[in-house]
Amino acid sequence: MTKSETVEQAYKVAKERYAELGVDTDAALKELKKVKLSVHCWQGDDIHGFLFPNQELTGGIGVSGNYPGIARTPDELSGDLSEALSLIPGQHKVQLHAIYAVTDKKKDLTDLEPEDFSYWVDWAKKEKVGLDMNGTFFSHPMVKDNFTLASPDKDVRDFWIEHGKRSRTIANYFGKELGQQSVNNFWIPDGFKDNPIDKADPRLRLIDSLDEIIKKPYDEKNTIEAFEGKLFGTGIESYTVGSHLFYNNYAISRNKLWTIDAGHWHPTEDVSDKFSAFLPFGKGLMLHVSRPVRWDSDHVVIFDEALVRIARSLVRDNELSKTNIGLDFFDATINRVAAWVIGARATQKALLQAMLEPIEQLKKAELNFDFTTRLAETEELKSYPFGAVWDEFCLQNDVPVGTDWLNNIHQYEKDVQFKRSNLINA
Repeated sequence: MTKSETVEQAYKVAKERYAELGVDTDAALKELKKVKLSVHCWQGDDIHGFLFPNQELTGGIGVSGNYPGIARTPDELSGDLSEALSLIPGQHKVQLHAIYAVTDKKKDLTDLEPEDFSYWVDWAKKEKVGLDMNGTFFSHPMVKDNFTLASPDKDVRDFWIEHGKRSRTIANYFGKELGQQSVNNFWIPDGFKDNPIDKADPRLRLIDSLDEIIKKPYDEKNTIEAFEGKLFGTGIESYTVGSHLFYNNYAISRNKLWTIDAGHWHPTEDVSDKFSAFLPFGKGLMLHVSRPVRWDSDHVVIFDEALVRIARSLVRDNELSKTNIGLDFFDATINRVAAWVIGARATQKALLQAMLEPIEQLKKAELNFDFTTRLAETEELKSYPFGAVWDEFCLQNDVPVGTDWLNNIHQYEKDVQFKRSNLINA
């Protein structure tokens, strides 16, 4: 019996088991295929980019490890992304940062034009993926004393305001060229290491700066802005200007998206509980799915309880249509392409498992205060043959089943990645 025949046989059994609970596995697979993840480019090159590849990382960002095969050029990074996307079922998007502009001219962040991203648009058309955008508000000499848009120095603010405006122009270009909305995410590292006297004025300056950036209207068919709060550590331990609550309120008041980064909350907080509290008031969400370890870190996403809770909240409360799901982690201790695949497939598995619940039946039991049925069924579902349904999803989307994708990675290492030097500009 071939592997595909084994998968089909196992799926047939799983389909029957789930049908006993009233769950249509075929419908779940169709729903999962509609979900586009936004895969972050910066996992592939440790956030070096192409504008200033030798610039030291700042803003509390650091990447651990030196696994061989780092991407150093646009062709290497796009090639690595193509390899990863070929191993992730479904059709997705890719997130870029401003520092990934591809130009033969020396440019600063305030000089960027849409033409500097034509390389990525051409590649995206070939791969049939969308592009999301991030302004790069870190690792630059104009980050003064840990401040950008909230700086007391007008020249500093003006520099970053101009960069923000240009990032919006580029995101609009992505949307027009690719025919799908480009989410333009804003995160800034502004804050104080020790206790500030004045917590209000930096936030008032940030509001003014952001309002200036978004003043020009763009068709939301092409692009929309998202604003990302942080509970951040290194350098701004005592005060973050753009806190979670700040951007929650800013997004609601400006009719924009709020970005929730799962890797930057207190360890005891349940990130998934934020969705249903925000979405009745807010336009929508951008998620940066990451994995914190003890706090303030971006480990590769795995199929853990935190991710399961995120997926359950989105699916059970019917919030997927208002939520953009992006990945955000960087690990240079393992193969960088494998990290993309592991994180993306884990996220899809969590969503699928949530889709394989008899949600309306469970909601009805809960509404009738039948907590016995609610607990019994959710516990039994944990041992249902969800893996067989996932294997069928991979088979239907022509990607390797199980750990077979790792064979592709090992071959790609041998043929491509291990032939590179680890020097960024080699």
